[in-house]
Amino acid sequence: MPVISNPSIHSVGSSQNESGMENERVETRSVSLRPVQVTWEMTRACEWKPASRRSAGRGPRHREMFSSAEAFHLIEEVANMHVPLLALTGGDPLQRGDLFPIIEFAAARSLRTSLTMLPTPLLDAAVVPDLKASGLMRAGFWLHGSTPALHDSYWGVPGSYQKTLAMIGACLEVQLPVQINTTLARRNFHDMHPIIELLTRLDIDVWNVVFFVPSSREKAAEGLGAAEHEQAFAKLYTASRQTRLQIKTTEGPHYQRYLLQQSAHGQRGRIPVADVVARAPNGVNDGMGAVFVDHAGEVFPGRFLPLSAGNVTRQRLSDLYRESALFVSLRDRSRLKGKCRRCPARTLCGGSRARAWAMTGDLFAAEPCCAYEP
Repeated sequence: MPVISNPSIHSVGSSQNESGMENERVETRSVSLRPVQVTWEMTRACEWKPASRRSAGRGPRHREMFSSAEAFHLIEEVANMHVPLLALTGGDPLQRGDLFPIIEFAAARSLRTSLTMLPTPLLDAAVVPDLKASGLMRAGFWLHGSTPALHDSYWGVPGSYQKTLAMIGACLEVQLPVQINTTLARRNFHDMHPIIELLTRLDIDVWNVVFFVPSSREKAAEGLGAAEHEQAFAKLYTASRQTRLQIKTTEGPHYQRYLLQQSAHGQRGRIPVADVVARAPNGVNDGMGAVFVDHAGEVFPGRFLPLSAGNVTRQRLSDLYRESALFVSLRDRSRLKGKCRRCPARTLCGGSRARAWAMTGDLFAAEPCCAYEP
């Protein structure tokens, strides 16, 4: 897991290397050759009503879902690229009858694999030991609030909060590490402290805070504004110093700029903030270290950026990542506009390209929800 500044702070947008420009260039070259994480949406199928595991596993394959052979081929590609982490997600991955062989196949190729699950009827405590025995490195769950009212209303499924807590307990009982994902938006912004307290009590390893990206400009009001992003960053920073939670962010790359500002302030003014930020190594962002492969094989720079570079059933993942016009352009920070172009943190952060696209229609527009003025 990448680390920055404080060893208790872990984030998708941070870097393990804090030395000078020569190593920054090496890191830039490395992220151009391989992603830091490949996320694969195994299926979009999800049934919240009870159904037998046998019928789900043996039912007809969704016409756009990868076959087992295509899944194994994708895993071979990811392993050959020496990607540090393969993140499996859905839908409900347990809808796939080949889930366990897929995890075993990845583990046999020394590929660290995580699995994000939903509390559907297919998930019960008996599944958890089998997942660990298959070679799963970490289990992931969504938790969008510290109370049943907040979390269950997000899914529209009563009881999902309690079952999620039960499944977390089942994982911890067999010593399978757990990551909690939380979509942070206006609806649960007030709940940050209670969520942190809950995750601390549960002894969670990793908290992935997903900063809301609207699916359209009309939904932009559901997300946090620039000032609220800064308030959220302050709460995450405090939690990282006061708890053992490893905190990472998704679509919140400007958290890395915030961390470096705190590092500069910690030097009691001996180092200007701009100098600390400018010397920071490259961060991970949409298309720059991050790849999302959907259920049909379309390859996107990130889960929330709906621009496809191609399809892995017809092209090699390595070629799409390294050579496609979309991915290459995203790694070219000189294409950034507005204050993101002027910002000394542009290589570390670069702003959420998904949020810029959703709110302005311009892939390279300045991050709409950043309070920092270069």
